[in-house]
This record gives sequence, C-alpha cells and structure tokens, in this order.
Amino acid sequence: MAATASTMPPLGMKAPDFTLPDASGKEHSLSDFEGSKGLLVAFICAHCPFVVHIRREFGAFGREYQDKGLGVVAIVSNDLVRHPQDGPEGMERESEEGGYTFPYLIDETQEVAKAYRAACTPDLFLFDGEMKLVYRGQFDESRPGNGLPVTGEELRAAADAVLAGDPVPEDQRSSIGCNIKWKPGNAPDYFG
Repeated sequence: MAATASTMPPLGMKAPDFTLPDASGKEHSLSDFEGSKGLLVAFICAHCPFVVHIRREFGAFGREYQDKGLGVVAIVSNDLVRHPQDGPEGMERESEEGGYTFPYLIDETQEVAKAYRAACTPDLFLFDGEMKLVYRGQFDESRPGNGLPVTGEELRAAADAVLAGDPVPEDQRSSIGCNIKWKPGNAPDYFG
C-alpha cells in the first residue's frame, strides 16, 4: 500500500474559508464554528485503509472533543467520479461505522483541499480559537499492520493544549495515508 505524507503547512496559517455540502446537500461553512474553542479539519475518505484503521477511535475523538467545545469537521476531496465509494453512500456508511457526530462534507471542486494544502487521508489540521493552525500531523503512531494500538495520542495532546489555552509543541510528525485522488489535471503544485 503506497503512502503519502502530509505537506505540513506553516503553523499560524489562518484557516481557509469553506462552504461545502454534506451527503444530504446541507451546506456547512467555516463560520459555523465561530465561537468554538478550536477547530479540527480532517480530510478523510471511506475507502482508504489508513482511515479505516483509525475510524472508530477517530469517531470517539470527535464525540469526546465536541463535548469539550472543539469544533470538528471532516471533508472528502477525492475525485468521486473515479472513486464513487467515497461519495454520499460511502460517507453515510463510514459515519455510521465510526460513530461520527460531526459534519462530513464533500469538496467536489477540490479547491478546499488545495487551500488547506491537504495531501493524504487522513490529513489533520487543528486550529485554535482564533482559527490559526497550531497542529498538523498524525493521529498517532499506529498504522495498518504495525501492531500499535490506535489511541489518537498525538492529536489528543494537541487538542488538550488548545482547550487549556496552552501552546501546542511545534515538533509534529506528518500524517501518512493514501494520497487524495485528484481529478485528472487538477493535482496541486505544492508537491513539486
């Protein structure tokens, strides 16, 4: 299984704006999260083995941290023509299996993924209450087949720091996963 690393955009980056539909067509925007203590933007998809590997614990993370005041949103940016399993039906099945209680949105144009410099699934971006990037990296050290338990340890530590108003350590490890499935001719230039 080929793995792609996240691009690790600069800390302090302002959260790019978005307005995207969920599987039912209801639109959600960055502004929906104003007043949150912070925001996690996660680029995921239904079929990626790296996402499948963390799905249940990621759902548990979402439920726990939403209750603590953290905004959580997931986005699928894959080419849904070539990967229809990641479309609305797959999203609904994935949400049910993972126990997702957060909005799960479709980035049909892939412009939101480009604005966030997303590269892989999962690709995780944690913003503080001022919507400045404080963490971008892995959920934890677990990967399919490496035998380590899925805990979300690294993302949890970063989210705990945000909620406490403490600085998040800048020594962060990139996420690893399946590459975002770009539409033909639509791959961003930040890989080169």
